[in-house]
This record gives sequence, structure tokens and C-alpha cells, in this order.
Amino acid sequence: MEYRSRSIHKSTSIMISAILFLFLIHTSHCFYLPGVAPEDFQKGDPLKVKVNKLTSIKTQLPYSYYSLPFCPPKKIVDSAENLGEVLRGDRIENSPYVFKMREPQMCSVLCRITLDAKAAKQFQEKIDDEYRVNMILDNLPLVVPIRRLDQGSPTVYQLGYHVGLKGQYTGSKEEKFFIHNHLAFTVKYHRDPQTDSARIVGFEVKPYSIKHEYEGKWSENTRLTTCDPHTKHTVVNSNTPQEVEANKEIIFTYDVEYQESDVKWASRWDAYLLMSDDQIHWFSIVNSLMIVLFLSGMVAMIMLRTLYRDISKYNELETQEEAQEETGWKLVHGDVFRPPSNSDLLCVYVGTGIQFLGMVLVTMIFAVFGFLSPSNRGGLMTAMLLLWVFMGIFAGYASSRLYKMFKGTEWKKISLKTACLFPGIVFAIFFVLNALIWGQKSSGAVPFGTMFALVVMWFGISVPLVFVGGYIGFKKPAIEDPVKTNKIPRQIPEQAWYMNPIFSILIGGILPFGAVFIELFFILTSIWLNQFYYIFGFLFLVFIILLITCAEITIVLCYFQLCSEDYLWWWRSYLTSGSSALYLFLYATFYFFTKLEITKLVSGMLYFGYMLIASYAFFVLTGTIGFYACFWFTRLIYSSVKID
Repeated sequence: MEYRSRSIHKSTSIMISAILFLFLIHTSHCFYLPGVAPEDFQKGDPLKVKVNKLTSIKTQLPYSYYSLPFCPPKKIVDSAENLGEVLRGDRIENSPYVFKMREPQMCSVLCRITLDAKAAKQFQEKIDDEYRVNMILDNLPLVVPIRRLDQGSPTVYQLGYHVGLKGQYTGSKEEKFFIHNHLAFTVKYHRDPQTDSARIVGFEVKPYSIKHEYEGKWSENTRLTTCDPHTKHTVVNSNTPQEVEANKEIIFTYDVEYQESDVKWASRWDAYLLMSDDQIHWFSIVNSLMIVLFLSGMVAMIMLRTLYRDISKYNELETQEEAQEETGWKLVHGDVFRPPSNSDLLCVYVGTGIQFLGMVLVTMIFAVFGFLSPSNRGGLMTAMLLLWVFMGIFAGYASSRLYKMFKGTEWKKISLKTACLFPGIVFAIFFVLNALIWGQKSSGAVPFGTMFALVVMWFGISVPLVFVGGYIGFKKPAIEDPVKTNKIPRQIPEQAWYMNPIFSILIGGILPFGAVFIELFFILTSIWLNQFYYIFGFLFLVFIILLITCAEITIVLCYFQLCSEDYLWWWRSYLTSGSSALYLFLYATFYFFTKLEITKLVSGMLYFGYMLIASYAFFVLTGTIGFYACFWFTRLIYSSVKID
């Protein structure tokens, strides 16, 4: 009774700690640091409007803005981009739009173009693939506000506006293409009453398609009859749209309206990052916590039965079945620490998993504390790449420590394998995917210079650090086994069907995947449907739950395996939790066919290529967690029990 009350008290304290942690995470799920210094604008100051890539959720292939014959400035100037932006396919350039702070404009003519057959076809293809134009003002992305039908719901923001739309004239079945050639911009600003300076806090647009008309011949001073600032006649609908056809002229125009806002500069991203589905995330977390509590109970029972049986004098009380179970795992004490087959490969994968764990953990902590600001485009990817490179030292250390325990002597060989195997496979897949993107002439193709920079980071920083870690790890004394290993391997008895390695490995991956699959939906949506994802508080909590679930399911299945006198646990412990990556890839396949509208072969290959890389990384991460949990568990139970 004393032990039971003590365990109840312990579980209560764990629950209280978990609830406090949930509240801490909840308060920080939308916190971020602005990332850039604010810029103050006086009335009449010029504002630089920049254009970014054209994006489509149907093709997933970005293109530079000027790949279409839009109105160009006198000279196109590229903005400096970080590594993450280049890898994302961002191509930020200047634009011909002229904005002056707090000076509204109506029907400003940007340019007039006449489409040839090639240009018309380009526009039609991009409209058919639902491409959106992305623009930037004072580091804020351009959004189209979409108001929901129900009054209480907040406004939803769509990143960028569509190049155009498809439709039919009344009474006709022929499908036509129409271009959005009139943009009604709204710049929201927060004014400082003392200095009268203002800071930009919002950048919105309403696109229209209108066939502009004018009298006489076209000149610079021609006044439009469809849109005239002198008569206060502006565009309010797309009732007479501008068709995209060869040899037809298109006049591009825009309005600029300025709205004062109560939103302060530091909070200007809040509207973009607004999350209206908190309940789904909380449901996901509560669901995952139930799994964790169930597994924690099982692990606690196993620990009590195996490690503290002598406290209750189990020799007098145990049943025949319990005695048989107890004998099962004790019988294999002379073989349980026998090095596995392909031990070198296991060392490599464990080292890589530690590298990955370090990278994800540090990235998550930085994100939760708000250091990876959404205003810093490409910051998340850049941070992850740099952290991966510098975590190489831990990869080398972990792999060489395990290698020495397996009586290995060639630490340089194992360090080289650790430094090259996982990155090499990922780089090979990435190179093939990049070649496919090059073939489509997309801006998403990584330039040769950036590719070279990645190789330099790999071989110039990561590989040497892996060797440093390997050297340090190998110099340490070898990890001693708690029990001696017999010279002759013990024969493994025939196993029950449910203890079959493939079956138990596949079962082991279900619960870790179940802990993350709801959050996975939101991550896939943000990546492939071009939406914001900035709920790192929830993600961090789900990640911690994933770590615990992987550790506990592996310990439980490892215990059952040892009880059935099967001592080949090394690889199985890695594969048990690592098999959750298989379910991740299957879910990604399900998501592809149910949520995405990708029709092009190349786009489909890109999707499955990148999801294969993500699943492989998830396998390495979860497998390593499971392995170390099982490694700790077996050492604990065999060091705590006296073997006769």
C-alpha cells in the first residue's frame, strides 16, 4: 500500500507539472521577436515595393516575377538573399510601382503592353495553374483579405493575389482567361502623434480584371474612361474583364489607399499568424498525453516487477507464470550485450540521429522563444542547416563511443561513414530533384554557387567536426557491459507469431506516429498549400511527447522480446520507433491524393522526393531515441539483478 500511495503521489505531481507546462506553452505559442529594426516614414516619403516569386499550390514550382511579361522597371535589381531564401526559391526584385507615404493614388497607369502569341500563352498557362503574385512592402508580404460569411469569424489572409482567373461569358461555354490588371492596394500604418511619423503595419490588395478604355490615340497623358482620378471614377468590380489573347493590349493600373491602424509595429504579424483552430491542437495534445500516460503506466509496472520485486519478497508470492516470465529475460544475460550484426552501420545511424536530435531541439527552443521571426524569410531553413553542420561534433562522439563499446578499432572509418552516409543520400535525392526543377526553368532550382556553398559547409565544417567528435569519443574509456557475454551464442527459441520481428516493429511505429499526425497535417498544409505556420509552442510540446512515446513503446516491446528469450534487441529497438517514418510517408501519400491538386508529373515527383527525405530524417531521429531508451533500460535491469 505504501508503494501504491507513493506512486499515486508521484503521478499527481507529474500531472501538475504537465498542466503548468501546457499553460507556459500556450502563452508562448504566438510569441516572436520582430527580427528587423522598425523604419519610420514621414508624409511623402517614397516606399519601396518589391516583387517576389510567382507561386502555385498546383505545381509547387516557383518562378521569378519577370518570367511573365509584367511591367518592368527601368532596371531590374535583385535583392540580396540568405541561404534559406535561395533554397525556398525566393527571388526578390524591385518593381515599377511608386508609393508615397500617406499620399493616396487613384488609377495610376503602370504601363500598356500588347501581347504577342508567346506572351499570351505564358499568361494563360500561369492562370490555368493558379499562380499567385507575391509582393513585399517594408518586409511585409502582400495579402488578399478574405472575409468569412459568418460575422464572428476573423478575416483570413491569402498570401499573394492570383495572376488571373478562368471564366465564361454569359451564354457561352467557351472558357476564357482573364488577367488581374488593376490592383487596389491598402497600406495600413500606425502613426506616432508626437513626431507625426508612421510605421507600416499592413499591406493588402484587392485585384480586379477590367478592360480599360480611352479616347483617341494612346499617349503618356491619355486619360482612361474606365478609371479616372479627375472624375473620381475608380474600379470597384470585374464586370468587364480584360481577356488574355494574342495581339490584345492590356493596360495595368493601380490604386493606393492609406489606412491608419491601432495595431502597433511590433504586433503587425499577429493578423498573418492568427490561429483560429486552437481546439484541434489541444485535442491533439490531450490525445497524445493519453498515449504517454498509458505507456508510462506500462513502463512503471515493468520497472516495479523487474527491479523492485525483492522488496515485496516475490519468491514467496509469485505465480508460476510470473516466475517463467522473470526467468525469460534473466536467461539471456550472457547474450544480451553481444554486438549485433552490421554494428558499424548501427553506430553511424545512432550518431546521425544524435546530430538530428540536437539540430531539431535547438531550432525548436529558438523558435519557441521567438528568435526565428517570420519577417526573416528563410531564417528557419538557414538556422537548421547551420545547426546541422555544427552538431556534427555530437554525431562523431556518439558513433565512436558506441563503436568502441562494440570493440571497434578504426574510429576514423566510422567517423567518415557518419559524416557522409545520411547527408550523401539526402544530397543525391536533392540533386536529382534540383535537376528536375532546372528542367522546368523554375526559380526554385538552386544555383550552382549555392550548391557549391552547401558542399563546402558539408566537407569544410561538418566532416571535420564529426572527426573531432569521433576522436574525443574514442579517447574515452569504453562503456563496460553490466554482465559478461558468453563465448557461444545461445539458441533463440521459436517465437510466438506476435513476437515476429516485422510484426512488432510495425506495431511499434503506430503510437509515435499517432502522437504527431494531427500536427503533421498543419505542417504539410503550411509547406504545400503556402500558408503560415508559426505555432512552435504546440510543435515543441508535441515533439517532447514524441520523444517520450518513442522511448516508452521501445522499452515495452524490448521487455516483451527479452522475456521470450530473444536477445537480438539492438537493431530491433532502432527499427521499432523508427518504423513511425513509414506511417509518416503513407500519410504524406494520403495527403497528396486527398488535399493537393497537383497534376504535373514533375510536381508529383518533387512532392514525393521531398517527403521521402523528410521521412528518412524522421526515421533516423525516432530510431535513435528508441535505441537509446532501450540501451538505458537493458543496462539498468541487468545491472540491478544478481545473476546466479
